[in-house]
Amino acid sequence: MANGITHFEIIGQNSSKLREFYGKLFDWKIKVEKMGGGEYGMADTGGMPNGGITDPMPGGGSMVTIYVGVDDLEGTLKKAESMGGKTVVPPTEIPGVVTFAQFKDPSGNVIGLTKNM
Repeated sequence: MANGITHFEIIGQNSSKLREFYGKLFDWKIKVEKMGGGEYGMADTGGMPNGGITDPMPGGGSMVTIYVGVDDLEGTLKKAESMGGKTVVPPTEIPGVVTFAQFKDPSGNVIGLTKNM
Protein backbone atom coordinates (compact mmCIF):
# COMPACT_ATOMS: atom_id res chain seq x y z
CA MET A 1 0.00 0.00 0.00
CA ALA A 2 1.34 3.40 -0.96
CA ASN A 3 1.72 6.20 1.57
CA GLY A 4 -1.12 8.71 1.22
CA ILE A 5 -0.77 12.46 1.47
CA THR A 6 -1.03 13.48 5.09
CA HIS A 7 -0.39 17.23 4.89
CA PHE A 8 -0.07 20.04 2.41
CA GLU A 9 1.18 23.59 2.51
CA ILE A 10 0.13 26.52 0.40
CA ILE A 11 2.76 29.22 0.67
CA GLY A 12 2.29 32.67 -0.82
CA GLN A 13 2.40 36.40 -0.30
CA ASN A 14 -0.57 37.81 1.66
CA SER A 15 -1.49 34.50 3.26
CA SER A 16 -4.55 36.04 4.95
CA LYS A 17 -6.04 36.62 1.47
CA LEU A 18 -5.12 33.05 0.48
CA ARG A 19 -6.77 31.64 3.61
CA GLU A 20 -9.95 33.56 2.76
CA PHE A 21 -9.79 32.37 -0.88
CA TYR A 22 -9.44 28.67 -0.06
CA GLY A 23 -11.85 28.80 2.87
CA LYS A 24 -14.57 30.19 0.60
CA LEU A 25 -13.71 28.11 -2.50
CA PHE A 26 -13.74 24.70 -0.78
CA ASP A 27 -15.67 25.48 2.45
CA TRP A 28 -12.55 24.75 4.54
CA LYS A 29 -12.41 25.82 8.19
CA ILE A 30 -9.09 27.61 8.79
CA LYS A 31 -7.71 28.39 12.24
CA VAL A 32 -4.83 30.88 12.37
CA GLU A 33 -2.05 30.05 14.84
CA LYS A 34 1.17 31.86 15.72
CA MET A 35 4.18 29.81 14.63
CA GLY A 36 7.83 30.74 14.30
CA GLY A 37 7.19 34.47 14.51
CA GLY A 38 4.46 34.37 11.86
CA GLU A 39 0.94 33.15 11.28
CA TYR A 40 0.10 29.66 10.08
CA GLY A 41 -3.43 28.85 8.95
CA MET A 42 -4.34 25.28 9.85
CA ALA A 43 -6.89 24.15 7.27
CA ASP A 44 -9.48 21.57 8.29
CA THR A 45 -10.58 20.18 4.94
CA GLY A 46 -13.29 17.97 6.39
CA GLY A 47 -11.24 14.88 5.50
CA MET A 48 -7.67 14.00 4.71
CA PRO A 49 -5.28 15.53 4.12
CA ASN A 50 -5.43 18.65 6.21
CA GLY A 51 -2.71 21.26 5.82
CA GLY A 52 -1.43 24.77 6.27
CA ILE A 53 -1.51 28.12 4.49
CA THR A 54 1.23 30.60 5.28
CA ASP A 55 3.59 33.30 4.00
CA PRO A 56 6.94 32.28 2.48
CA MET A 57 10.14 32.30 4.49
CA PRO A 58 12.36 35.35 3.89
CA GLY A 59 13.70 35.14 0.35
CA GLY A 60 11.26 32.35 -0.53
CA GLY A 61 8.48 32.35 -3.05
CA SER A 62 5.05 30.93 -3.60
CA MET A 63 4.74 27.17 -3.91
CA VAL A 64 2.25 24.35 -3.52
CA THR A 65 1.62 20.87 -4.78
CA ILE A 66 -1.83 19.42 -4.20
CA TYR A 67 -4.86 18.09 -6.02
CA VAL A 68 -8.37 18.53 -4.65
CA GLY A 69 -11.23 16.20 -5.56
CA VAL A 70 -14.43 18.00 -6.64
CA ASP A 71 -17.76 16.94 -8.14
CA ASP A 72 -17.87 19.75 -10.74
CA LEU A 73 -14.57 20.74 -12.37
CA GLU A 74 -16.00 23.52 -14.56
CA GLY A 75 -18.11 24.96 -11.74
CA THR A 76 -15.12 25.01 -9.40
CA LEU A 77 -12.93 26.68 -12.05
CA LYS A 78 -15.61 29.34 -12.64
CA LYS A 79 -15.89 29.97 -8.90
CA ALA A 80 -12.09 30.23 -8.59
CA GLU A 81 -12.01 32.75 -11.46
CA SER A 82 -14.76 34.82 -9.87
CA MET A 83 -12.56 35.04 -6.75
CA GLY A 84 -9.36 36.10 -8.54
CA GLY A 85 -8.08 32.74 -9.77
CA LYS A 86 -7.20 31.84 -13.37
CA THR A 87 -7.69 28.57 -15.25
CA VAL A 88 -4.39 27.04 -16.39
CA VAL A 89 -5.63 23.68 -17.73
CA PRO A 90 -9.33 23.26 -18.57
CA PRO A 91 -11.05 19.98 -17.68
CA THR A 92 -8.99 17.29 -19.38
CA GLU A 93 -9.65 13.55 -19.47
CA ILE A 94 -6.96 10.92 -19.44
CA PRO A 95 -9.17 8.00 -20.54
CA GLY A 96 -9.44 5.29 -17.93
CA VAL A 97 -7.29 7.23 -15.47
CA VAL A 98 -8.59 10.63 -14.33
CA THR A 99 -10.32 13.81 -15.37
CA PHE A 100 -8.48 16.85 -14.05
CA ALA A 101 -8.03 20.60 -14.35
CA GLN A 102 -5.66 23.21 -12.93
CA PHE A 103 -5.96 26.84 -11.92
CA LYS A 104 -3.74 29.54 -10.45
CA ASP A 105 -4.77 31.11 -7.16
CA PRO A 106 -4.37 34.86 -6.50
CA SER A 107 -0.67 34.34 -5.55
CA GLY A 108 0.12 32.32 -8.69
CA ASN A 109 0.19 28.84 -7.12
CA VAL A 110 -0.99 26.12 -9.48
CA ILE A 111 -3.64 23.89 -7.90
CA GLY A 112 -4.93 20.69 -9.42
CA LEU A 113 -8.51 19.47 -9.36
CA THR A 114 -9.61 15.90 -9.93
CA LYS A 115 -13.17 14.86 -10.69
CA ASN A 116 -14.70 12.76 -7.90
CA MET A 117 -15.98 9.42 -9.13
